[in-house]
Amino acid sequence: MRGTMSGKWSVLIVITLVSFITNLDATIVIVGLPTLTADLDMSMSFGLWTITSFYITSTVLLLPSGRWSDIIGAKRIFIWGFAIFTAATTLCGAAGSGEWLIGFRFLQGAGAAMALAASTPLLMQTFPPQQLGFAIGVNNISWVTGSLIGPVAGGALIGEFGWRSMFYVVVPFGIIGLTAGIAVLRNKTSESEEKTDWPGVFTFALGLVALLVALSEGPQWGWTSIPTIILFAAFILFWIVFVIIEMRTRHPLFQLSLLNYRTYVVGLGITMSYCIGYFAVTILLTLYLQEAQGLSPLETGLLFIPLSAPQLFTAPLGGRLADRMGPAPLILTGSSLIGLSLLLLGQLGSEMSYLAVMIPLAVISAATGLSWPSLAKVVMTAVPKRHEGAASGMFWTVYNMCRAISQALALVIVQAAVGTAQDGTDMLRNRLIQATTNGFTVFSAFLGIAVVLGVLLLRPHVQSSRHTTD
Repeated sequence: MRGTMSGKWSVLIVITLVSFITNLDATIVIVGLPTLTADLDMSMSFGLWTITSFYITSTVLLLPSGRWSDIIGAKRIFIWGFAIFTAATTLCGAAGSGEWLIGFRFLQGAGAAMALAASTPLLMQTFPPQQLGFAIGVNNISWVTGSLIGPVAGGALIGEFGWRSMFYVVVPFGIIGLTAGIAVLRNKTSESEEKTDWPGVFTFALGLVALLVALSEGPQWGWTSIPTIILFAAFILFWIVFVIIEMRTRHPLFQLSLLNYRTYVVGLGITMSYCIGYFAVTILLTLYLQEAQGLSPLETGLLFIPLSAPQLFTAPLGGRLADRMGPAPLILTGSSLIGLSLLLLGQLGSEMSYLAVMIPLAVISAATGLSWPSLAKVVMTAVPKRHEGAASGMFWTVYNMCRAISQALALVIVQAAVGTAQDGTDMLRNRLIQATTNGFTVFSAFLGIAVVLGVLLLRPHVQSSRHTTD
């Protein structure tokens, strides 16, 4: 039974608050990465693991968390996950070394996975289909607001109090979110007795870790070195075994049967290409602005405002338009505008131009607000309601996995361009600028793929199975 008029908005507020907190933490860490790596005496490739580690556990545990939310209730998984996230955030601020920080970020990602996997089913259990796009659009504002406040607040905090403050500032919000969630959310369980597919969890996790380690360390080890080749081979082997397990186990972690729904497959494909292209932006620009142009963390954070602010207005509009006119036109328009904006960012040169940075970022933000609610709705309404937890887990798994791959690929491009250039030299600066040019050009191609796949959604026979098979 859908939520009452008075209760559903309370649910949306709680989920929106938690989404804000998790995205605030993510954006703060990216802006603070150069300062953090310098303070803890880490290389840039090792320092990137403070970001990558979060996405590994948040990706791996999304699938079982989606299943757990179906079995024992979305509220319980949401609350437990956010409690783990809040505690781990406190530990991150107290970390005494890069290794400990990365370890706590793994734990933080695990908690975020549980909360995130449960949030979409909670919305779907609460809002009727005709309001779901609007609810997703409003919830998207939380991600936007986190992205808006995170870089600016992070830059100011790092300059005044050091990098640890960017974790500690999140903790009070975490306590508020936990208290509100316990008070307003309602638990809904199914009668399923399905068990967690732990062999699937481990093979998927080991394959993903092997891939990300190979991408992050390959430039230093050499792409044809034995360790790199072994890691890529392990990645392929583990994921082949993972697919075999999923096809044979009684209660698969990754419900491959959902791939029989054509719209769902197309939506996941768009999500993959969209996320790989989009999430490299902040990494490439942070290195360009701070390392090549010498801007402070605060100045960098202020320049990231256009990447978030327009979405405050276009995200609710995008959700409503998705409900009224269908998602395909919005996905095509948004992906096209983002791809063109990435090409413009690829023209950044040695002379710092604020407009050349801010205008493309504003277009990316506005386009994302229009297209992301549509994309989320396409994926989440393409399967029967009884599978909404598994579908949510798979969707957010693809989202987080491709986010981590995007940032790892960005570092690959930067390291390939920088080579042996020494810190503080003109050679390093020039090569970082070249890396920015190369990187944005490469990642714009992924948005081109999203456009091609989006055309498939225009075909009239592609309809949501939610309304035909449930």
